[in-house]
Amino acid sequence: MAAYKIFIKNSAARELEGLAKKELAKVLARIESLGDNPRPARAEKLAGVDLWRIRQGDYRILYSIEDNLHTVWIFKVGHRREVYRKIG
Repeated sequence: MAAYKIFIKNSAARELEGLAKKELAKVLARIESLGDNPRPARAEKLAGVDLWRIRQGDYRILYSIEDNLHTVWIFKVGHRREVYRKIG
């Protein structure tokens, strides 16, 4: 059973819908793994905002962690060249 419950914002869900099936499966598996460990190896805290980032190939998953509620909120999913625009 996952230690953290995962929530996906509507905007991030729409971004997921735009991914190719092959990439979508990999990204969803990566998101599910956050339930067991919200701070996996190579996860990075973003400067200036209260968000974390993990990589899955050319895609990035931006999320926040609420330790007191044991929740992870997925905020943005996108290609590495576009995902960091308009954050904060």
